[in-house]
Formats: sequence, structure tokens, C-alpha cells
Amino acid sequence: MATSKLFSHCRLASTLLCTLICTASIAQESQSDLQVDAIVAEYWQYRLQENPLLATQSGISEFNDRLPSITPADRDRRLLSEQRFRRRIRDIDSARLSTNARVNAELLEWVLDQSIGAAELNLSRMPFNTFSGFYAAVLSASNGVPMNTVQDYEDYIARLRDVERYFSENIANMRDGIRSGFTLPKVVIENILPTIEAQLYDDPEQSSLYQPFITMSSMISASEQAGLRLAAQEAISHQAIPAFATLAEFLSMEYMPAATTSLGAEQLPGGEAYYRYQIKAYTTLVDASADAIHQIGLVEVSRIRAEMELIIQELDFQGDFEDFTHFLRTDAQFYVDSADQLLKEASFIAKRIDLQMPRFFGKLPRLSYGIVPVPAELAPGYTTAAYNSAPIGGTQGGSYWVNTHALDQRPLYELPALTLHEAVPGHHHQIALAQELEDVPDFRLSQYFTAFGEGWGLYAEKLGIEMGIYLTPYEHFGRLSYQMWRACRLVIDTGIHSQQWSRAQAIAYLTSNTSLSTANVEAEIDRYISWPGQALGYKLGEMKIWELRRKAEQVLGRDFDLREFHDVLLGSGALPLAMLEAQIDRYLGSDFGL
Repeated sequence: MATSKLFSHCRLASTLLCTLICTASIAQESQSDLQVDAIVAEYWQYRLQENPLLATQSGISEFNDRLPSITPADRDRRLLSEQRFRRRIRDIDSARLSTNARVNAELLEWVLDQSIGAAELNLSRMPFNTFSGFYAAVLSASNGVPMNTVQDYEDYIARLRDVERYFSENIANMRDGIRSGFTLPKVVIENILPTIEAQLYDDPEQSSLYQPFITMSSMISASEQAGLRLAAQEAISHQAIPAFATLAEFLSMEYMPAATTSLGAEQLPGGEAYYRYQIKAYTTLVDASADAIHQIGLVEVSRIRAEMELIIQELDFQGDFEDFTHFLRTDAQFYVDSADQLLKEASFIAKRIDLQMPRFFGKLPRLSYGIVPVPAELAPGYTTAAYNSAPIGGTQGGSYWVNTHALDQRPLYELPALTLHEAVPGHHHQIALAQELEDVPDFRLSQYFTAFGEGWGLYAEKLGIEMGIYLTPYEHFGRLSYQMWRACRLVIDTGIHSQQWSRAQAIAYLTSNTSLSTANVEAEIDRYISWPGQALGYKLGEMKIWELRRKAEQVLGRDFDLREFHDVLLGSGALPLAMLEAQIDRYLGSDFGL
């Protein structure tokens, strides 16, 4: 009896001791989580202040009256601030963090690493490419932004008045690039100049910057509307348009003569480090080398080419691959005669996809999307389509941009793959879900990683087979052509930036392996030249997503639920690929991969 009581007392003491230890451990974990929460919140406020355009897109109106400051002093100040943030997040013992806090900490550290790397390389010397840049950000600054009060319009007018200062600072950074030999190639400037010069309107009301004032909020009186319109016209005439004129003159008279004639990133001063940074930033793969990526691309090109040849055989086409792609590029049956027709075709495909979405996804975003033409001033040198996300809390849905310029270069057989990628279940679905995440820090709502987002878009194209979206062999060939296009990017991007490929060599490679039109091919090659590494994220991201799906199918067997898998994959917003894999491993269970 005494022995039994002693054992009982010892067991009780042991239980109490375990309880105390566990309670202390939970308290330490909670304290560590709170540290992460505090750093993340502080960083987000810092980032909003430093990037007013991001603040606007994030639904924060406090900084709508200004544009970013980007002088060398600003860059140095930001570098020190972000290095301090990184030290603080690294000092936290990740072993004491909950899963959510660990994801937040790892994600913040990744974002900081990329920003710090860009500052250390002084990438502000190259502030645009053929796809995006500081001037394009100004042109789209009002898209979907709520304007209901006099103050909203006054803030926007103040931002227009700030364009001159903002452009001037970008030009100064580009002059630094000229002095250091770190410039964009001449061919890029030749393509950009027409877009810049197209903004030089005599009538400010013709500028897209004036769009918010054409139809104004009924909450504002007629006299106030008249005053705001006048102020906007003056800001556009006296600040914005002169800023575009100064930029056009600088690019043509000063930058163009100094621009490099070589194309590759590695041919620039410090170019090898620059290209390594770009590869990591856009693939989110830490150890990926240009040579390894080039070889992956060659293998994928060979695999996809075999699938394309099978379709040509099934169609009993009389001719070889080159003959077939020439037929696709030139036969009138594959093209429309008006922009409206192209937009209607894209819209019909989008609605067919919408019908299938609940079969493949358990969670759908609340935000809608629409299909619109690429703005006329951007269209000539722009890619075939793009997705523009809506500002958080804004007044419009997401925008699937379709390029209606040069209709003889916009084949219908590519539209299903294009729509799956840019609208649903591609970019709109993924980005809108991310913007609607709950119980995550605000900085994650607008986070974007190319390998994740574009990898998902490319995955969505192939998912269209299971969704029943491709109706003809030509549409299947168009899908494969798009797959080939992204595989070719692995070869071409690394070829240009690390193997000294010429523009003609790159154009010939993409032309000979895809059914893309000549205009699309040339626009794409110039995009790769101006934006090293970005094109690599698509195929590498897609390959990782399919790898994770196959892993889940194998592990779960009959219990595999595709809708659930998709919801988990997208359920935390954009993540680097290693973090995405860790998320899927957690979903598969603690006995697998953890």
C-alpha cells in the first residue's frame, strides 16, 4: 500500500512537472510568435510608406498623393533598414515558432533577401523592361482605385504633379547606369520609345491619365467636379506630359547612344552575379545554374515536340512541322477581323471554363474578373495577353488583358490556353484567392513569386484537358505550342544571358519550335532580352507543381481529392517553391516529408 501511494505521488509529480515544462514551452512559443507578428507588422508599414503605389494596390489610401522616392540616398537608407529587419527575424529561434509563424518568418526573410540583393546590385539603374516599369506604373496608377470624394481626386492630382520628380529620379539612376556601363540593350530602347512618345498629347483629356475625370462620382457637386477637372488638366499638361517628353528625349538622345549592343546579362559589368540573382529571384531555386536550366529546357523541348508531331500525324496534314506551323500562322480560318470578335471569343471560352471551376476547386474567390483589350498605347510592343489584379478594396474586378493589336497575329487556336492561364483557373483565381486570405499578415495578400504564379498559370493550361476546354486538335496544338513556348524560354533565356546568343538566333529557335506568330515571337524575345531570368519561372514552377501533385496522388492513393489538393496548394498565397513543397508535405501528413 505504501509502495502504491509512493508510485502514485511520483506519477503525479511527474505529470505536474511535464505540465509546467509544456506550459513554459507554449509560453516561449507564443512569445516567439508575437515577435514575428510584431516584426512583420512593422515591416509592412515600412514597405507601404516606401512604396506608395503598392499601398494603393493594397487598398491603403494614406499615400495616394505621392509616388516612390528612389534617389541613391533612399536606396542606401532602405538597404540599412531591410538589413536590420533581416537580422531581427533571423535572431528568432524558428524551432519555437508555430507553423504559421514559421511560414511568415521564412517568407519575410525571403522577401528581404531579394530586396537587399537588388539594392546591393543597384538594379535601380535599369528601371524598366518591355513589359513593365516605372512609366507603365504611372499610366496604370488609377486602375480600379476608388475615387468617391474630393480628397480622393485631389490625392490623384497630387500624384500626377509628382510624376516629374519621379521620372527625374529614374533618369538620374539610368545616368548612373550609363556611367557604370550597366544599361539595357539598344533594341529594348527602340521598342520602348514609341510607347513613351505616344503619351505626348496636345490635349490632356486624350491622355489615359485623365480617365478618372471623364465620369466622376455623383457624390461630388458639379462645381467641384469642374474645379478638379481643371486641376487635373493642368497637372497632366504641365507635369505629366512634360515628364514623358523629357524621358523620350533622354532615351533617344542620351541613353540610346550609350546603350549596350550586347544582349546578355552576363556581358554587363558584374553580370554573372546579376544573372545569378535574377535566376534565384524568379525561379525561387537557390542552387539552379544557367547551364542546368538550359539542359532541362532542351529535354522539355524534345519531349513536347514529339507530342506536337503526333497531332500533325493525326490530322493527316501533308507536310512537315514547318509547313504545319506556316499553315497555322497564315490560314484565315484561325483569325478574326475585329477586336470585338477576338474579345468575344475569349469571353466565350472564359465562361465555358467558369462552368467547370466548382468541379476542380472547393474554394472560389468572391472577386469577379473581366476581359478587356490591352491599352492602345502599350499594345504594339506588348505580349499577347496579361492579367492585371484589382486593387484590394477597389471598384473593379481583375482584368484579363487581350492584345487586339495586329489581329492577323492573334490566332484563335491559342485562346483556350491563353484564357486558362491568364483568367481562370490561372492568374485571376490564384491572385484573387490570395487577396482574400484570412488570418495572415497583410504583406502576404499581395505577395507574388513568378515561379509560383506563372508555374500555376502554366499548370492551369494543362488542367484544361481534364476540364474539357480544348475542343479541336488545333486547340490542343495551340496548348502544346504554349507549353513549348515556355520550355523554349529555358533554352533561350539562358542562351541569351549566359551563352551569348544573338537576337536572330533566339527568334529562329522560338519560331522553329512553336506556332507563335512572328509578332509574338519578336515581342517575346525582346522581353527576355530586357528582363533576364523572369521567363525561367514559368516552366520550372509548373514542373514543381506537377511533381507535387504526383507525390500527393501516390501517397494518398484512393483518398486523393483533386479539389482539396488545389485548395491546399493555393491556400497560403504565393510561396517560394521550397516553402510550397513543405506546405504539401504538411498536408500529406507528419509521417511523410516532415
